[in-house]
Amino acid sequence: MDLFPIVKIFTLTAASFVVTILWTPALTHFLYKYKLGKQIRDAAETPVYSRLHAKKSGTPTMGGVLIWGTTLGMAVILAALAAWVDGFWNKFSFLTRRETLLPLGALVASALVGLVDDYYNVRRLGAHGGGLRVRHRLFIYTAIAAVGAWWFFYKLDWDLIRLPFVGDFNLGWWFIPLSIAIMVATSFSVNETDGLDGLAGGTLLTSFGAYGAIAFSQGRFDLAAFCGVIIGALLAFLWFNIPPARFFMGDTGAMSLGVTLGIVALLTNSLLLLPVIGLIFVIESLSVLIQTASKKLRGKKIFISTPIHHHFEAIGWPESKIVMRFWVISGVSAVVGVILSLLDRG
Repeated sequence: MDLFPIVKIFTLTAASFVVTILWTPALTHFLYKYKLGKQIRDAAETPVYSRLHAKKSGTPTMGGVLIWGTTLGMAVILAALAAWVDGFWNKFSFLTRRETLLPLGALVASALVGLVDDYYNVRRLGAHGGGLRVRHRLFIYTAIAAVGAWWFFYKLDWDLIRLPFVGDFNLGWWFIPLSIAIMVATSFSVNETDGLDGLAGGTLLTSFGAYGAIAFSQGRFDLAAFCGVIIGALLAFLWFNIPPARFFMGDTGAMSLGVTLGIVALLTNSLLLLPVIGLIFVIESLSVLIQTASKKLRGKKIFISTPIHHHFEAIGWPESKIVMRFWVISGVSAVVGVILSLLDRG
């Protein structure tokens, strides 16, 4: 049995953690020096949220740069070393056309859009001084997802979707709108979850961990290594993001990692396990949809505030209790997803 793929994945995960930790002080200094702090929304629009989070106003955002910056840097540097230096370094490159070029490209493209949105929020630019309008964000991320869907269909010759315990089905060109919907929905779901210190980071970590395990079980070792690099960077990010957060992830992290998670789910042909593995993201989005529908149809709210983590805040739960309990749920659901995948593949 060749154990090197395991060594490679764990080495890259640990290296990603160390690299991210090492350059975090420089990013932190930059964010505080230029006062790139998050602006809490107007109390008239979101009274509960504004009351609960007023003390966080001014905390730097854009911390997600740590995650995608480390992932991009390691991918490019290791690929360059593999191309220019013979021998040992060849084994550690994880950038391949079939497995990781698409998720890495989508990660960086969506992260740059999120970075602009974060900057607009910090400088009170855009819609009501709160960044890009929702419809503009939806259009841009849909365009990025459309490029990803095109890559799947035409470059990777991929139109498969697997129904667990039943089999694979070819969707033809219907795969394109489905994959676009998945990428966009996942990105916005993760963004909604990014509302408490450590919440999005921890739930993303378990989700990428689950998909890394699934990719490994399928022999997609470079994709598993890619997930490992993201996990290492997320661990370092969480070191500084747990309450009280030194900085927030921001759209540059949440939106990009959401898009990437959706792509990894498609690449492992485990799309229908995404609601299980990312259960917290589903719950958060459902709470918003239920609240919106209730206000429109009944004129009443069901939750004090949404996404649902703000409801628990409003009824008196400490932030750390909410975050850690959501971590537990996320960890268990991720393990269940991996188990279902392994049973399905037999």
